Amino acid sequence: MKEESIIKNYELDSEDELDNTIRPETIDEYIGQNDVKENIRVFVQAAKMRKEPLDHVLLYGPPGLGKTTLAFIIAHELGANIKTASGPSIEKSGDLAAILSSLEPGDVLFIDEIHRMPRYIEEILYPAMEDFSLDIIVGSEGNSRNIKIDLPPFTLVGATTRAGDLSSPLRDRFGIINKLQFYTVEELTAIVKRTARVLGIEIDDDAAVELAKRSRGTPRIANRLFKRVRDFAMVEGEGVITLEITNKALDRLKVDKMGLDNTDRDLLMAIITRFNGGPVGVDALSSSIGEEVTTIEDVYEPYLLQEGLLKRTSRGRVVTDRAYEVLGLPHRVERNVQTSLGLE
Repeated sequence: MKEESIIKNYELDSEDELDNTIRPETIDEYIGQNDVKENIRVFVQAAKMRKEPLDHVLLYGPPGLGKTTLAFIIAHELGANIKTASGPSIEKSGDLAAILSSLEPGDVLFIDEIHRMPRYIEEILYPAMEDFSLDIIVGSEGNSRNIKIDLPPFTLVGATTRAGDLSSPLRDRFGIINKLQFYTVEELTAIVKRTARVLGIEIDDDAAVELAKRSRGTPRIANRLFKRVRDFAMVEGEGVITLEITNKALDRLKVDKMGLDNTDRDLLMAIITRFNGGPVGVDALSSSIGEEVTTIEDVYEPYLLQEGLLKRTSRGRVVTDRAYEVLGLPHRVERNVQTSLGLE
């Protein structure tokens, strides 16, 4: 059935068994995002005390920071079932109607990339979120009628990397809105050690710290790099992840001390060599390095901006003095560009 391809039950989703294994299940196991975590703890407990559904939750921030994990934790803490869907997969109003009508009382519905739902489908969500009702128009033109279906109380958890792309009516219907931040090295070190413990892999403390430093402040990247370093430890070491093995593996993977990979360096070098340090529009930059605009904006730019390697101006992207230093280049040209733009 169509709805079965759109809705995924967590217990049946085994696309990546390893990721499911290392995913924390409770709010106490979740590392980082302390303010968000503690607020959610309070909101969940209050909703359970009132015996009411938790207000709808919007989680936003760069990819890989734990939005999906938090959605599953919310369901676990509520003692509720969770069903998941992806914004791009909801193509017709009937798709969303099928999802909503399949919910049981107290269920959590998680919609990833919720900003990519078409606007006309969003309108079906408005009464569902506010009044737990579903308004459907059936029949052909001239013979259509409106049917109202009552829905069981549920909690919608939406995740997006682009909160600004959500329409105001949809955003305003979320009672709880949280932005997830990049993680500290200490938090990522704890995550790496937890992953090693769960998977039964021995890792040295300094190796865990080095992995954390090169993970771009992102748990998903930390766990991905951990799996690749584990491979090197098994094949070229004695099964223990040491600092030596970690450095060797990450160097082979072209991940530098700041966590920059080839695409990061290509992006910065393109601005410097092809656009004289900037400013350059994201469309021109996308064509220059062969990456999608959305990939540049959602995956690469947030970390480069966070680390002070890139600036956004009204005229486009400009590399900073620090980017020249990291790349080992003289930055006389970049300074001249900034002076001409009045940025210094």
